[in-house]
Amino acid sequence: MSTENEGTAVPPAPSAPPTPVDAPAAPAHQEHPAPDRGTDPTTPLPPVPPESPRTPGAHGDHGASGMHSASDDTGAPGGPAGHGTPGPASGSSSAPDPSWPPPPPGGGSPHDGGAGHGGWGSTYQQSAPGPKKNGRGGLLAAVLVAALVAGGLGGGLGYTLAKNNDDTSSTTVSASTSGGDVKREPGTVAAVVAKALPSTVTIEAESSSGEGGTGTGFVFDKQGHIATNNHVVADAVDGGRLSATFPDGKKYEAEVVGNAQGYDVAVIKLKNAPSDLKPLTLGNSDEVAVGDSTIAIGAPFGLSNTVTTGIISAKNRPVASSDGSGSQASYMSALQTDASINPGNSGGPLLDAQGNVIGINSAIQSTSNGGFGTGQAGSIGLGFAIPINQAKFVAQELIKTGKPVYAKIGASVSLQENTGGAKITEQGAGGAEAVDPGGPADKAGLRPGDVITKLDDRVIDSGPTLIGEIWTHKPGDRVTITYERDGKEHTTELTLGARVGDN
Repeated sequence: MSTENEGTAVPPAPSAPPTPVDAPAAPAHQEHPAPDRGTDPTTPLPPVPPESPRTPGAHGDHGASGMHSASDDTGAPGGPAGHGTPGPASGSSSAPDPSWPPPPPGGGSPHDGGAGHGGWGSTYQQSAPGPKKNGRGGLLAAVLVAALVAGGLGGGLGYTLAKNNDDTSSTTVSASTSGGDVKREPGTVAAVVAKALPSTVTIEAESSSGEGGTGTGFVFDKQGHIATNNHVVADAVDGGRLSATFPDGKKYEAEVVGNAQGYDVAVIKLKNAPSDLKPLTLGNSDEVAVGDSTIAIGAPFGLSNTVTTGIISAKNRPVASSDGSGSQASYMSALQTDASINPGNSGGPLLDAQGNVIGINSAIQSTSNGGFGTGQAGSIGLGFAIPINQAKFVAQELIKTGKPVYAKIGASVSLQENTGGAKITEQGAGGAEAVDPGGPADKAGLRPGDVITKLDDRVIDSGPTLIGEIWTHKPGDRVTITYERDGKEHTTELTLGARVGDN
């Protein structure tokens, strides 16, 4: 699954084409125009003098107008560009570190850069009529003036009659209130968004070299902490710059409090935070059901304060992603949603129908060629969010200590997809033992070659799935492991250990 944390600038709205000028004169080659059937046939309109010049450029000499879409640059320093597109976890024959996370899958995060400006093409114009002539040309002008006067009288009379009869014969129905006075019932999308949107921010992260991107975050507490994704702020962790902009346009400088690369969660804090911050209410992601309504808020492709809706498409979806650095992978047992999520939505809240945060939008499934052609990947209805129960625990640890804490079993597992479960490797990373001596797995009797097929009641089909499930727990939790050894199924219980930090 590919993660995303940036967007593109938005082209200005096009101006409307100017109103056309007076209609052009009739072509000069019409020697004998047809008589008007509505006038006396014995008094035809005089023809246009043959020496009258042609009207240049009439009906078609003006240029066609059209909109120009913004262009996208990739990875340009100084703009909202960043690193490459991440991909799904790939199989690996090498053994991961027993303390986890295992070596990451390849890939990176897609980034967009600057944008061009759209607008109308050449202005819409008609050529001015040719010079006036004397003689019968004057008669033609007089007839036209008379017709205009008659038309004006008729139009005025029609307006007066319509106005006088409006109160008695009109069948239209007018709204009793204007848009600003309409009351949205609690639970409607509009009501939920009106309450939640002021507590979301658009985050701009920039590294010391000028590279960066755009993502989203939301108010976590009244002390000015903002929850978001690690890959949104990764560029600014070491000497970079961060800012957070609220929907009302107020912008604050910020700093990274802590980041957890494995969980893909980070917390930043606003400098000079306002005193009236309203944290979003955190829901219970364990109680979410497939089919529940969802609302996502973010800045897709730099379009801040964008709201999309959908449903929970699946739960406990194993997802492995990367921030593009290639150092480690992020694993989650994700909430899947079909709410439109694009690059720039990362770190934003996924809300339920009551406005409670049930997840942090983190990753999208993208096609291998970026969706269409070679452009950046966009939403195909497969978005993934970190369950808020997990993200809440991680964020609180980051605020307390600045470092993440991971649950672990103390064994290295294969990342291959065809093992029928999470197979404990014969050897750990760097020549270390695959099962930590004295660790949780060792105490539970697990050995190299065992294939873990279930953790409690969750089916485990691969190493990444096991990691994601373990990380939904806290260190000290007791879990039941089902595994196969020599073709026979066994169960054992173990107490999860702890590892502090990403390294």
